[in-house]
Amino acid sequence: MNKLILIAAALMASPALAASGPFVSLHNTNFIVLIAFLVFIGILLVAKVPAKLGSMLDGRATQIKAELEEARLLREEAKAILASYERKQKEMLEQSERIVAGAKEEAMAAAAQAKEALKVSIARRLAAAEERIASAEAGAVREVRERAVDVAISAASEILSKQLNAAATIDAAIAQVDAKLH
Repeated sequence: MNKLILIAAALMASPALAASGPFVSLHNTNFIVLIAFLVFIGILLVAKVPAKLGSMLDGRATQIKAELEEARLLREEAKAILASYERKQKEMLEQSERIVAGAKEEAMAAAAQAKEALKVSIARRLAAAEERIASAEAGAVREVRERAVDVAISAASEILSKQLNAAATIDAAIAQVDAKLH
């Protein structure tokens, strides 16, 4: 601690030792520097520089406060906008989930409806095929009957023609016998 005091005293004493002669003299540089300093301070006071510096600093402080307030307001506004966008994002996510769920339900309903329509279509086609089969079967039966009728008619006409020929020959024979007998 003593060393520190000695170093400080040595540093303060060295400029004082640079001046020579009496202190209040124009040949003493320390006195000249003191007078110049006091004149400079006086000029600053007369020109009201401290007041101007104070008002400039106050203005700057006011400006900084205004900027801080504006920054705070902007931050709050940004937080509000962020919260709004987060709400909108959440709503859009919920809406998209509802849309996807609705689309799945519609797809399931459409699939069930298509399945039902396919069953109805298959049933209709089976019924149409059965009708065609029944119609073809009835046509075949009708054709067989017609053929049987044609065959029966032709057989009957043959039999009748033979019988008519036989009857005609019997009649001719009777007529011959009658002619011969008379």
